[in-house]
Amino acid sequence: MQPLIGQSDPASPSDEDLAAQAAREGSDGIAFTMLMDRFRERVWRVCWRLMGTEHDAEDAAQEVFVRLFFERGKFAGRSRYSTWLHGVAIRTCLTLRRSRSRRRRRESPESGEAGLAETHADPQASPTAAVDAAHDARKLLEHLDEEDRALVLMRFAENHDYEELAEMFGTTSGALRMRISRIREKLVSKSGKMLGE
Repeated sequence: MQPLIGQSDPASPSDEDLAAQAAREGSDGIAFTMLMDRFRERVWRVCWRLMGTEHDAEDAAQEVFVRLFFERGKFAGRSRYSTWLHGVAIRTCLTLRRSRSRRRRRESPESGEAGLAETHADPQASPTAAVDAAHDARKLLEHLDEEDRALVLMRFAENHDYEELAEMFGTTSGALRMRISRIREKLVSKSGKMLGE
């Protein structure tokens, strides 16, 4: 077993080196723990963006790290570890959102009215233009299907380039450019309708 670069070594191990070490070590190895520590905040932020609430983000982030633990030998090194990890986070969040959506529809047949009430906030509750704009953007994004919404958030909120997104979403960068162009057109059209244009 190769020794892990320790704290006494001035060079910190790369994410990819840690991932390779984590794939070889036992259940409570130091390399996996170091990866969790490095990525805990980033994974939570991605989960929060995709899930929408703090509670759901915490559940999703925990599920992501459980999956990372069990799939720690699957990182093949074709991309950066952070890109691969974000792909796992996206797939986990999409799965959780879909299952929760199905469960809510089964539990509440009148969910159409409940969902509408959730998306229309009291104008008095958002005193600044920035809060209003964020609320409007959130409402617009809710009109997208789950995967398109995730794609937009990862591209524009998390600033991933098209090559990274292609790895995360299992497609080509060219296909994603066209898809984002179509999503933009859809959002522009929807925003016009929301403003009565």
